[in-house]
Amino acid sequence: AAMVEIQKEYVEAAILIGRKPGVIIFRHILPNVVSPILVIATISLALAIILEATLSFLGVGAPPTEPSLGTLIRIGQSFFFSGEWWILFFPAVTLLMLALSVNLLGDWLRDALNPKLDD
Repeated sequence: AAMVEIQKEYVEAAILIGRKPGVIIFRHILPNVVSPILVIATISLALAIILEATLSFLGVGAPPTEPSLGTLIRIGQSFFFSGEWWILFFPAVTLLMLALSVNLLGDWLRDALNPKLDD
């Protein structure tokens, strides 16, 4: 994202009028690069949460002695058909809501920080 911003005309104009590199970076480039970085970070966080839960569910993630949503879902799976559905339901809903919340946070950050999306 920074390499794209460096090639824009306003950055070249700032260089031509003699602005210092620090001023160009902090006043022109950084405000336009922060939004995509934050959005990518929140999407990566949601992906990491789901990946950790998946690996724990499969038994190759965190040790069984440490709490994990994937481990709780794996344990609840064996109780599901015996009528104790809530042991599986609540960790699964928690994982779903956590991933959805992080993705919605990233979407809100994109809308709030992107100066090009003024409606």
